[in-house]
Formats: sequence, structure tokens, C-alpha cells
Amino acid sequence: MDLIAQGLTGSVGSIGYGLAAIGPGIGVGIVWAAYIQATARQPESAGLTRTYAFLGFALSEALALIGFVVPFVFGT
Repeated sequence: MDLIAQGLTGSVGSIGYGLAAIGPGIGVGIVWAAYIQATARQPESAGLTRTYAFLGFALSEALALIGFVVPFVFGT
């Protein structure tokens, strides 16, 4: 295990960010898929559900931005 760690060079935080971006990417896809499905079922509620879609999108993207900043804050 120690030999593998010695072979790593560069920023390991970038690998962490790549893994951290998977969750919010899936979350954004689920949010917009739910919005499209809700609008297809009830077209007259598109205005209300659009607000919730953008709120869910913003919260999911906030997780991605936190995952981007944390390696820089705690990196050495």
C-alpha cells in the first residue's frame, strides 16, 4: 500500500473533485428529469414546478462547488 502512495504525484485533490462531481451530476439529471415528467403530466403547473426545478438545480450545484473548493482549502 505504501508503494502505491509513493508513486502518486501531482494533486490528489483533483481526483477527489472528479469523484465528488459524479453525485451532483446525477442529481441535476434527476431534478430536470422530474421537471420534464411533471410538465408532461400537468402542463398548467409548469410555472410552479419550474421554480422547484431551479431550486433543486442550485442546491445540487452547490454540492459540486463545495467539492471543488474543499481540496483547495484543506490541501497542503
